[in-house]
Formats: sequence, C-alpha cells, structure tokens
Amino acid sequence: MDKSVISAALSGAATMKDQNPAVPYTPEEFAEEAYKCMNEGAAVVHIHVRDPETGRPTADLGLISTTVNAIRDRCPGLVLNMSSAIGRGYNKDQRIRPIAAMKPEIASLNTSSMNIALANWKTGEILREFIFENTFAMMHEYATIMKENAVKPELEIYDFGGIYNVNLVQKQKLFEEPMHFQMVFGVAGGVPYDPYNFARLKDLIPSNASWSVCGVGASQFAAGMTAAVNGGHIRVGLEDNIRMPNGDVAKGSYEQVQWAAQVVNLAGREVATPDDARRLFNIPKRSFK
Repeated sequence: MDKSVISAALSGAATMKDQNPAVPYTPEEFAEEAYKCMNEGAAVVHIHVRDPETGRPTADLGLISTTVNAIRDRCPGLVLNMSSAIGRGYNKDQRIRPIAAMKPEIASLNTSSMNIALANWKTGEILREFIFENTFAMMHEYATIMKENAVKPELEIYDFGGIYNVNLVQKQKLFEEPMHFQMVFGVAGGVPYDPYNFARLKDLIPSNASWSVCGVGASQFAAGMTAAVNGGHIRVGLEDNIRMPNGDVAKGSYEQVQWAAQVVNLAGREVATPDDARRLFNIPKRSFK
C-alpha cells in the first residue's frame, strides 16, 4: 500500500485556551500533546511556540529552544516542523531566526503576501485583519537560510498566486527538488476549499513533488478526505480547527489525528511513520543528541 503522512499542527498563532483548553502553551504541554499525536499516527508535528504566561506566539529563542527540546526528548524520531510565520507583528528577521537556531527537519515557507482576516462567514463582517507579508525577496532569503541549515521547506500555498510564485522563482533552482507543498484552504483572504480549487492547485504542483492538504475550520475534514483518496498527505490539529466532524470540541489535536488515520485506512492506504515521512518528503534523518 502507498502511505499517507499525517501532520498535527498543535497550536498556531491564534487559537487560544478559551476556545479549546487543549491548546498547548507550556513546553510540557507541547511535548505531551506531540506524544499523544505520535501515538495515534502523526509522523510530523507543526508548532508555533507560545509564551506560557500569556499564551501568545513568541519569537523568544529561549522559550522556543525549551519547547523544541521538550518535544525532541519526549518524542525521539518524530519529525518536527516549525513555523517561519510565528504570528502577527514579527518582522522578517525575527520570523526566520528560530529556524536557523533550532534547525528543524522541515519548516513552513510562505509563498505570497496576502490579506489575512478573522471573518464572520455568515455576515461577511471582517472582525480583525492584517497584511501577511511574504515577498519574493523574503522567499529567496528564507529558502537560502533553510538550505544552509539542512531544513526542508514546506511551501505553503494559500491561493493560486502562491503556486505561480514558486513555479516562477524555481526557474532559478531556488528550492531543492523534489519540493514539498501544502495547500491551505479556508483562510479569510485565501482560497476556499472546493473540489475544483483543489483539482486546479494539484494540477499546478510539479508532478515529482509531494503535497499535503490543510483545511481551516470545517474545511479540515473535506480537504483531508480529498487528499486521502487522491494520493496526498493530511494535516490536522487545533491550529486549524478546534472541533471534530460532529461539532464537538476536540479533546486535543490527537483526536483529530485519530480521525485522519481512520480516513487514510478507509482510502485503502497506510498511515506513514516518521521515517516514511522523511523518505516521502525527501528529508534526511538526523540526530540531535
């Protein structure tokens, strides 16, 4: 059977404990949630480190180091994916510095500048917004730093402009191939999930690349199921959605991993191990001891 990698995004930059108490803030909470996700079939965990006191995303290298090392100690062998976005208000140097310092095996690399908003989808009201800056110059700088530190870029595609941006700059051989992409559906300011948007984005991704699907809110489940039956990989987790398909608040990211593993098996595929993920995403295994 072919294999599907399940990634768990544990926290993100926005989801807070008052929305779901299982969102991790402390290093110990991150490590424990990563461990639970790993035991349910996640091969990768994606993190935005939080300030344990405020719960806000942080660029503090001391806090980031403590959290990353806690996960590595608790979950040896698990693939760690760090964010190069961190959260609102951080400049481009603050965003990439933790990647160079911690050298995760994989890290997000965002591919287009865009509006990002918290919206009321029923009324169309924009509740909060900011400009998410990801210029061509930043793409080049981040790709260079990741390459120097043996970090695999996960190319985040929020809309069609992102994939065209990657295909343009790749004429310079900016990224080592095969590349790895993540289609992100459902962010206000990005492209929503539907089978037609999915099919077109998939068609634009180079044929030798690996790809994963991330859906925000209810899109998490439809996008994940689509990926499972089309040979892709699945991201779940409280960064993207605080609930389960039946509407109940998720007990943790690990419960969504359980769901994803069931979907993978129903699609006639096998849940990938961390070493499978390294092979499928072309990531060299490394020792941190």
